[in-house]
Amino acid sequence: MWAEVRQGAQWVRQASTILDNADGASAHTVWRRYEEWLQKLEPADVPEVLRPSAQHFLRVTRSYGDNLFYCYRVAGLPRTNNALEQTFGRVRYHERRASGRKVASPSLVTDGSVRVPASLYTRAALVTVQMLASVSHARWRARRADLERQHKARRLRCRFRKHPEHYLAILEQDVDKLTLLS
Repeated sequence: MWAEVRQGAQWVRQASTILDNADGASAHTVWRRYEEWLQKLEPADVPEVLRPSAQHFLRVTRSYGDNLFYCYRVAGLPRTNNALEQTFGRVRYHERRASGRKVASPSLVTDGSVRVPASLYTRAALVTVQMLASVSHARWRARRADLERQHKARRLRCRFRKHPEHYLAILEQDVDKLTLLS
């Protein structure tokens, strides 16, 4: 079976070479090269041992369609999001270290649009008092109000899960207070 394993590894290297696009070809050229290479993986040309893997690879690759080559159309767009994933991983790691939790804080999800950029920026540069003073108070208050609205919704969901009978009793009292038009 080693010959088949070597053949599979060679196919992966060939695909990687095409997708690396060392010569800086256009998206259409890369797509054409990749399609020609995929034709070699048609089930008839593949050893029996590798046929299920090749069929799965072809199905998944073709499901991406033209979107697989989008990164070649936009200058400077990386082919993968690995660097972005690593950045978020570092933020989660530092969040867990700072809080002592085994998993990231749930508030990291609700406050992520504020906390993640702040976390990344403070590692990259020194934040001065002048920078903080230059922020518009109206924008800051609006953002705080939005975050508070998200927090309140989250707290309400927790109340229902922890004490559903109490929550439903309060709802019934509120309904009784409503006056219905006759």
